[in-house]
Amino acid sequence: MRFMKPVLPVLALCALVAAPAFAQERSPPERQALVDLAYAIGESHGLRQVCNGDGDQHWRDRMAELINTEAADADFEARLKQSFNSGFAARQSQFLSCGPDSRKAELAVARKGEALSRRLANAVRTVKRMGPDDPALKDPENPDGPPTE
Repeated sequence: MRFMKPVLPVLALCALVAAPAFAQERSPPERQALVDLAYAIGESHGLRQVCNGDGDQHWRDRMAELINTEAADADFEARLKQSFNSGFAARQSQFLSCGPDSRKAELAVARKGEALSRRLANAVRTVKRMGPDDPALKDPENPDGPPTE
């Protein structure tokens, strides 16, 4: 798994991309991105266990962190868990042993998770930018003055 090392830290952080944002505040596309990310984390969990054994709970732990961070309502939490479990089952049934193909699949899933986490991180940056210093809130007639309401 040595070629996985550069991508895995990025995917590992994906579960924490939006610590201050709760699922109730997310738009439908952001919610879908989280569901897709949960599936990718489930796939990663399944693939990692193929090579490291059933005792490896790395990605399950990351999924638990994502659910705790999101503070999702019961329905959305169930949707996230179902997506994780579906991704896990898909990859566990696809690869019965560790080898070059499972490692390539793990790399592909890591890239997919990275893209999803970047998309979610960009959404968070947009939210964080909103505030008194946001140019969209400045009075065009007095750009150095206080924001308009």
